[in-house]
Parts: sequence; structure tokens; C-alpha cells
Amino acid sequence: MAFNFPAFTYIVALIADAFLIFFSIFHVIAFDELKTDYKNPIDQCNSLNPLVLPEYLLHFLFNFLFLLAHEWFSLALNLPLIAYHIYRYKTRPVMSGPGLYDPTSIMNADVLSKCQREGWIKLACYLLSFFYYLYGMIYSLIST
Repeated sequence: MAFNFPAFTYIVALIADAFLIFFSIFHVIAFDELKTDYKNPIDQCNSLNPLVLPEYLLHFLFNFLFLLAHEWFSLALNLPLIAYHIYRYKTRPVMSGPGLYDPTSIMNADVLSKCQREGWIKLACYLLSFFYYLYGMIYSLIST
């Protein structure tokens, strides 16, 4: 059993993916609170917008490590979500700061349901990725 760069990459991916899972859970809960009028949209957008760039940076970080480690399948699994993140950030509403969520349009029913669906899909992707990274870490540790 040898500790190599792919194993390190999978360990970093596991830790980062755990944070991404928590971000996605927070995302889903926040939009559920908006849907049930528990919180107002300004407060909710102020709590969600600062988490967008850290989420994207974490996701890009461990995928860059996958690129350096020549873990092509792991990188290929993440490319659709990376492309979606880039598309989503490029087509965000015009705002004064970083983030995706505009308090004036977030209460629109179709925008709210789209954001909630996006949170659930990201949560499912991150959960499935977590178990794949766990498998990849174990496999890279024992296959040297």
C-alpha cells in the first residue's frame, strides 16, 4: 500500500466534496424556507451569494488535481457540472457583487422552483461523487 498523488487527489476530493454536500444541503434548505415564506428574499440572497464562488472554486480545485493526476474518468464525470457552473455564472443577473441570486427575481415561482431543483440535482451529484471518490481513493491506495 503506497501513498501516491492520485490517492492524495482523491482525499482532497473527498474533503472538498463533503463541503460541497453541506453547501448543497444549505442551498436546498434556504430555498425551502423561501418557498414557505419563512425568510425574506433579501436575507436569503445575502446568505447564499457568498457561498457561490467558494463552491465553484472547491469544485474546480479538485478537478484541476484530477487533471494533474491523470485521473481522466473522474475528470470526465465532473465536466458536465463544471460546464454548467461556468454557464450559470456567465448568465447570472446583473448585480453589484458576486453571486447568482437576485432578491428581486428570486420569489418568481419558476425561478424559485428552478433554483430548488438545481440544489437537489447538485446534492445528488455530490453524493454520488463522494462514494466514487471514496472508491477511487481506496483503489489507488491498494493498487500500487
